[in-house]
Amino acid sequence: MMKKLLAMLLAGVMTLSLAACGGSTDADTATDDTNAEASTELNIYMWQQYISDDLISAFEEENNCTVNLSYMSDNADAINKLTAGGGDEYDLIMTCDAYMESLIAGGYVEEINLDNVPNSANINDAYWVSKGYCVPYLMNYIYVVYDSETCPIEITGYNDLIDPALKGQISTIDGARNLFPMALVALGYDPNSTSEEEIAEAYEWLVKFNDNVAAYGNAEQNLTNGTVSVAVTYDGNASWAMAEKDTIKIADFTDDAIQLGMDLYVIPTGAKHVDLAEKFLNYICDPEVMAKNLDEFPYSCPNDAAVAAASETYQNDPARQFDYKENVFFQEDVGDAITIYNDYYQKLKVGE
Repeated sequence: MMKKLLAMLLAGVMTLSLAACGGSTDADTATDDTNAEASTELNIYMWQQYISDDLISAFEEENNCTVNLSYMSDNADAINKLTAGGGDEYDLIMTCDAYMESLIAGGYVEEINLDNVPNSANINDAYWVSKGYCVPYLMNYIYVVYDSETCPIEITGYNDLIDPALKGQISTIDGARNLFPMALVALGYDPNSTSEEEIAEAYEWLVKFNDNVAAYGNAEQNLTNGTVSVAVTYDGNASWAMAEKDTIKIADFTDDAIQLGMDLYVIPTGAKHVDLAEKFLNYICDPEVMAKNLDEFPYSCPNDAAVAAASETYQNDPARQFDYKENVFFQEDVGDAITIYNDYYQKLKVGE
């Protein structure tokens, strides 16, 4: 989902100074002043179709407020909002783990008072990213699923995805930081490599992969409707696909690690309704609240108490039952090397 603009924008994040952020002291004063009037409006920028309408409605009723949701089309949109002074428009913005170091260094996100988010204690320590500057929402394993009736080969690792037998048989998610790690792992390299030589080799691998790709985007839909026999997608999307068609299975990898990404809420510098933002973060960390949300959006969840409270359908979902689940890697901030990824990603997309 990460497009080419994202890399260029993050390169800017690495070089811009804290002074460029234009933080507001009004929000800080409102947070600390016990006599300040409570906020009644919350503005959130995030992925579409990624949170329950019932959750939002219940929060509005409980806090006598209005929640305004605006939607991004890719991560570049969120980064652009944050680096352009997102607090002028939004109180919460969704981003991912790969960019937190740069966002903090650039001064684009507020430090969160976790004393005001006590339910955040339900989040597993292993899944905290830049604790104090964000609150994890949901997680996304990225793995390979296939139709056991139509896939022409056995898939046990990433290198099988460049087998000519799969020409025109793959539908996949997009984005440089989703695709290149897969290629780097296939080649035996660090999935967060900053070596231009290794990234160049990964590009050559992806050229072969690209020859087998029928479509970027809508990976699970293309799999369930029979357009392709293999999909590289997120666990929640795979859950929907597997529920719709029982011949869809998770590829049984033997050695290759799979990616685990985090979607996080941050409070942009200068946000006007920090008090209500922290109440919202605490609300979504409530086990019962998140458990209901998982029924509608069955992605992996970093909130252990919510998983324990979730329905049997969620807990027994085959989309998250696989033996190599512990063999995972996280996206890391690759710093200035993001421009190298971006250059090769653009070459890949234009077919050079």
